[in-house]
Amino acid sequence: MRMIFVNLPVKDLPATRRFFNALGFSFNEDFSDDTAACMVVDENIFVMHLTEEKFSQFVTGKVGDPEQQTQVLTCLSASSRQEVDDFKAKALAAGGREWKPNMEFGPMYGCSFQDVNGNVWEFMHMDQSGG
Repeated sequence: MRMIFVNLPVKDLPATRRFFNALGFSFNEDFSDDTAACMVVDENIFVMHLTEEKFSQFVTGKVGDPEQQTQVLTCLSASSRQEVDDFKAKALAAGGREWKPNMEFGPMYGCSFQDVNGNVWEFMHMDQSGG
């Protein structure tokens, strides 16, 4: 079994926790402290929100600023088009910002937004019904 840990630098850890709590995510407190918040996405998928100081301990060079350049696109799956729209509405209501208009590519429908730190998130429904 493999696990995935996406590591993101954040400017304001308490605001980050509030934002993602508002979107329905929980945190594993065993791997969280005043420098890191371990967000549970699924059984084996986690996002480590690390203060910029903590993040800098794991990289060579400068920590990028997501407000200035896109560093990563983190895309999560959705069960329906409605869930995409509802999730984006929750994100914007919680303090996220519009990033790009909703997108439609054949059987895929999704949205994107920036979290309170400027990191880009996508939420995508992939219709596999073949119809």
